[in-house]
Amino acid sequence: MALDKVLAIAGKPGLYKLVTQTRGGFIAESLIDNRRMSVGIQQNVSILSEIAIYTLTEEVPLKDVFNKIKDKEKGATTTISHKDSKDKLEEYFFEVLPDYDEERVYVSDIKKVVQWYNMLQKNNMLDFEADSKSEKSDEEE
Repeated sequence: MALDKVLAIAGKPGLYKLVTQTRGGFIAESLIDNRRMSVGIQQNVSILSEIAIYTLTEEVPLKDVFNKIKDKEKGATTTISHKDSKDKLEEYFFEVLPDYDEERVYVSDIKKVVQWYNMLQKNNMLDFEADSKSEKSDEEE
């Protein structure tokens, strides 16, 4: 599944899959417990494909960061938890993205990235290359 269908909703734990649009917003399904909920247009929602991580030279899309973690972990869950210490999280993230901007990327951001990666990995949603290939074949038709 492409990251443009995966959402983070402010004030709600975890990630959500976009199911369908409604007149007043959309229906989202939790990746934690598969419960569906109605989300109004007034709620603060972030689409994962639009999130990027600051580095010293550019902004790296979240998809690329997830791919770097996936390569480091060989497709498995992370060796650290989002609940680990600040130092452990920063050290881990430095291994994944050596030039990340330490002044603009907070520990809370690193926790979210680790937690989101593990959630996507658990739900078998980390194969972004397959998504981009299917999108290209749809465009060609």
